[in-house]
Amino acid sequence: MEEKQLDYVLVPLGLAVFGIYHVWLLFSILRNPTTTVVGLNAQSRRQWVFSMMTDPLKNGVLTVQTIRNNIMASTLLATAAITLSSLISVFASNSSSSNKSSELVYGNKTPIMSSIKYFTILLCFLVAFLFNVQSIRYYAHVSFLATLPTSKDKPETIEYVARNLNRGSFFWSLGLRAFYLSFPLFFWIFGPIPMFVCCCIMSFVLYFLDTTTSFTRYLHNHSMKEEIKPDDVVLVR
Repeated sequence: MEEKQLDYVLVPLGLAVFGIYHVWLLFSILRNPTTTVVGLNAQSRRQWVFSMMTDPLKNGVLTVQTIRNNIMASTLLATAAITLSSLISVFASNSSSSNKSSELVYGNKTPIMSSIKYFTILLCFLVAFLFNVQSIRYYAHVSFLATLPTSKDKPETIEYVARNLNRGSFFWSLGLRAFYLSFPLFFWIFGPIPMFVCCCIMSFVLYFLDTTTSFTRYLHNHSMKEEIKPDDVVLVR
């Protein structure tokens, strides 16, 4: 196979490996949420919301501080994403004007292909920025709803707050996934072979980070005496 043809074979194959893994992860979250870290954390956050909102006057400060920490984490990722996007734009404009190809690069070295590489990295960080901004939006909305004293005896309102909190966390996870995808795209600058190897290694590592063990599920099930249900929420006097 010629050197220029490697980009047309290994790059789609690497992205396919990365995409197939995330399709399997999404299927596992929808069908068996307790086998994934994302599903297990979603259940824990729902229990936390019901626990905090049974007495918002007592737990209001703790609730706001916890949500504020999540907002700070999303803000940090959003700031990093938009900063890297600006740096990549400047670097891409300088490299396109010089039109110099390094000896370390193995693959298609045409200016068009180089522009595509920088554009995909830039798009990846812009998507990460948008996801983290949406996460901040949901967290800020939850910080108001979770401290309303009039909501403690309304199970449907508490369930709505729990859904919004999980949505904010899901957007944060998507933004983090965009950062993970940027690693193979960065390696693509040095050639399609490092990019393909990085996609395979990244999918292998993420499998162990995203799945839970039987011991983890045991700790989760016994961390609380029983799951708080909407019907169990009573007015605390």
